[in-house]
Amino acid sequence: MKLLTLNCHAWHEENQLEKIRHLAQAIAEKEYDVIALQEVNQSIDDEPEHVVKHDNYARVLLQELEQLGVTGYSMVWDFSHLVYGRYEEGLVILTRHPVIDEHSFFVSQSTDKHSPKTRKIVGAMIHYKGQPFTFYSCHTGWWHDAEEPFQFQADQLLGQMKTEAPAFLMGDFNNDASLEQQGYAYLLENGLHDTYTLAEEKDAGITVQGKITGWSDNKQDLRIDLILSTEPFKVKSSKVIFNGDHKPLVSDHFGVEVQLVMN
Repeated sequence: MKLLTLNCHAWHEENQLEKIRHLAQAIAEKEYDVIALQEVNQSIDDEPEHVVKHDNYARVLLQELEQLGVTGYSMVWDFSHLVYGRYEEGLVILTRHPVIDEHSFFVSQSTDKHSPKTRKIVGAMIHYKGQPFTFYSCHTGWWHDAEEPFQFQADQLLGQMKTEAPAFLMGDFNNDASLEQQGYAYLLENGLHDTYTLAEEKDAGITVQGKITGWSDNKQDLRIDLILSTEPFKVKSSKVIFNGDHKPLVSDHFGVEVQLVMN
């Protein structure tokens, strides 16, 4: 099973359409089974909220894939909050496998669409080789945030995610894996497994370098984009992608791709 997570920083990037083409080409080449995307934006217009609009980043990506002859991906998207008075920001699960359930829920204390700190999780249960698995696209807050602390959001996530099937939590957790006694450690203490740690082959794992949105004072290399699981699966490899070395840059975050060996 091949997985990809990416905070795509949609419609905030220079040369955005070119970068979407690079992403589509990688998906066509690598044939990911499940893709989790965060900061999946679409314009605010006269259509109702929660409707996938013509310029939804993931919809444009799927159209680009069709141009490459790749069809069969289904899309689960939901709206979280408004950004810059221009966009509805949401999260997406894309998958090549049958979706048997989809759901979303807030993990932030705020449910105000005008607050950039409002956080929602999007989930989809799929059938993969006859077995159910649940995948979550996650974009959470920061450990020390006074208004929306990460620990509250993690508790909400762990409490609301469906556990009748093995689950993967994929996304931008805004907590550096190198820091002890903070968000990353809290997730592991609560029973989650890091596919990066489990991987037989891995690189440095860095997904953010320098200053980006949400990390304006950052001077370090960070590993904040993660693929976590509820079970210790056999992981063949975990690699950073779209970092300029392994495929071109497509966002202010790098992506993470994981290959698992499923019985």
